[in-house]
Amino acid sequence: MKKILSIITLCFVLLISAGCGNTANNGGVDNDKKTVVATTSFIADMVNQIAGDKVNVEMVIPAGEDPHLYVAKPDDLNKIKKADLVLYHGLHFEGKMNDILEKKGAPVTKNFTEKEVGKMEEDGNQIIDPHFWFDINLYKKAVDEASIKLSELLPDNKDEFMKKAKEYNMQLDKLNEENKKMLDEIPAEHRYLITPHDAFNYFSIMYNIEVVAPQGVSTDSEIANKDIEKTADFIVKHKIKAIFSESTTNPERMNKLKEIVKAKGFDVNVVSGEGKELFSDSLAPTGKEGSTYIDMYKHNVKLIYDNLK
Repeated sequence: MKKILSIITLCFVLLISAGCGNTANNGGVDNDKKTVVATTSFIADMVNQIAGDKVNVEMVIPAGEDPHLYVAKPDDLNKIKKADLVLYHGLHFEGKMNDILEKKGAPVTKNFTEKEVGKMEEDGNQIIDPHFWFDINLYKKAVDEASIKLSELLPDNKDEFMKKAKEYNMQLDKLNEENKKMLDEIPAEHRYLITPHDAFNYFSIMYNIEVVAPQGVSTDSEIANKDIEKTADFIVKHKIKAIFSESTTNPERMNKLKEIVKAKGFDVNVVSGEGKELFSDSLAPTGKEGSTYIDMYKHNVKLIYDNLK
């Protein structure tokens, strides 16, 4: 009996000791580390690639949700206010959180030139296209800016962060070459990408594939019947065999487009369903295909290639 009591006492002491060390771990957050808040899954992945486990990374907009429509909750605002560093896209991508982000955060697009930033016309107005991550060269520029901000946060780790950013950008160069090689195999007459909203214009310029969408740059905008009809006519005219759903938009939009196309005497396939949607405004949740920037891009390119070649 004494032996059993001794074992129980020892276990209790060990449990107390485990909870009283210098590092407090509450829900996966290490209180001895600086906390970096990233507005989206793209930036959270970027920080992970550069800083690894040197910082706590917290995300505002959950992976899989539409940033255009996301409204910050009180917990999100507290998270931003308490962070040691806040990194966000800029270019009005997080429009509903713009005020607090401009006061507290650092945009990774800070050093983009006016010439580099895409512009589009929507409802008679010229607006900025925020989907810069589909231009790998611009994404590399954002990685460099993130590495500078992380180095300012943790100066002792500057050399390591800069090295990792350089190595990561080399991986992105390799990704770009792989993308070009695969997409160049799609015949010229099939090089049309139809998506729910205008998220792929940087991609279009990067890889010489015409992109058409019935909705504007933001999913917050209305879809006019004339725009759906116009897209349907384009599909029929060019005999486009496949159109694509996105992971953050309602797939019914493309099904409706398919019905309109069919009424015009042409049949088009809607590429959709689990694992068969394009990632546009978010990466996949952790553990699923497309949960990192590189995996997301590979997924998208293969899906496009398989259905348009």
